[in-house]
Amino acid sequence: MSEPPARRRPALAFALIVAGTVLGIAGTDLVLPAVPGLPEALGGTPAAAQLVLAAFVAGSGVGLLLFGELGARFDQRSLLAASLLLYAGLSAAAAAAPSLDSLVALRLLQGAAGSAAAVFAPGMIRAMFDEARAVRAMGLFGSIESLVPALAPIIGVWLLSIGGWRLSFELIAVLSLLLAAALVALRRRLPKVAPVPHGGGYARLLRDPVFLRYALSQALSLGALLTFVFGAPAVIVGPMGGTLTDFIIVQVAGIAFFILGANLAGRLTARFGAERTILGGTALSAAGMLAMLGYALAGGGDPRLVALLAVPVNLGFGFRGPPGFYLAVLASRGDDSRGAALTILFILLTAAAGTAAAAPFITGGLAPLAAFAAAISAASVASLLLPRLEAQAGSSSAGTVSSIQPPPSTLDPS
Repeated sequence: MSEPPARRRPALAFALIVAGTVLGIAGTDLVLPAVPGLPEALGGTPAAAQLVLAAFVAGSGVGLLLFGELGARFDQRSLLAASLLLYAGLSAAAAAAPSLDSLVALRLLQGAAGSAAAVFAPGMIRAMFDEARAVRAMGLFGSIESLVPALAPIIGVWLLSIGGWRLSFELIAVLSLLLAAALVALRRRLPKVAPVPHGGGYARLLRDPVFLRYALSQALSLGALLTFVFGAPAVIVGPMGGTLTDFIIVQVAGIAFFILGANLAGRLTARFGAERTILGGTALSAAGMLAMLGYALAGGGDPRLVALLAVPVNLGFGFRGPPGFYLAVLASRGDDSRGAALTILFILLTAAAGTAAAAPFITGGLAPLAAFAAAISAASVASLLLPRLEAQAGSSSAGTVSSIQPPPSTLDPS
């Protein structure tokens, strides 16, 4: 029997999966520059315009759980193509929205439709590659994702200048439609992940301490980083007396070292094992955040040193991110779509809670923001005390997880 195309030539399948995820992320970052001008264009208030972003995020949370459930029951390839087709239609409708209220309502639905690729991608990647290559693929996947928040707003500014706020939505609609058509035409290139062989759904995963170990440590580690990033512009420009250029330097340095770490994660996992790589990366990221807090408490306020201290935070998460997410999905024991959905939802909730908790103290400068981020980082290290996957799977002490096999990947005979 010949090897499935999805396994023989995974590059195309990987590119299609990444493209779907990037379009989902772009639903926020590409539109971001247009938000301040929406009250003038559609009526309403600046506060109501912020709901255009909040509605998309809220819709994404609902969509994660919805597609996690659907992906456990139906063919994920068909669901992915259908979700992108729906995403295209809702984006086109958003571009034609006559009022701010209608745009907010459409954004809620748009966010839900755009979340499918993020849910299905980890399981499909796991089905296409062996363990070592899957971790490397997750590193590359995360690197590409990390570039979207940096590059999409720049493209959004250009689109706004040449065609107004509607053009960003129209571009998303066209690209999503084209990708949906490509997924239908190249269906057999994608792996068909088998339905979940057991019941229990989300409740089973929420009761599983092994799954919670990997999902929560991933969410807390990234949530700490996002809490800091979301609050950094206000702190740097405000109490620290810096400029947006200073924040951009911090952000660019962080993204660069995250990408470096994420692309080294596969080699580190192969050499030291997944467990040691996750623990080491988590500890490095937490240590960097604690160093940031120490610098702030000592009265430091130089944005250049903040950029330097952010290096271990981002590098550490780069090390632990790919194997951490991979093991979170693996710990769901075949329930990949629900496992991925819960992990991503935990990340969103942690970042939202951390940002909301730190917001009232932003005027206090770097120390309060660093304190909240450091506390979340410490919790990410503490969560690793929960039972390990290896202990139940009987894997080697090196930290491999090869005793738990990926879900079957087959071809649709049609």
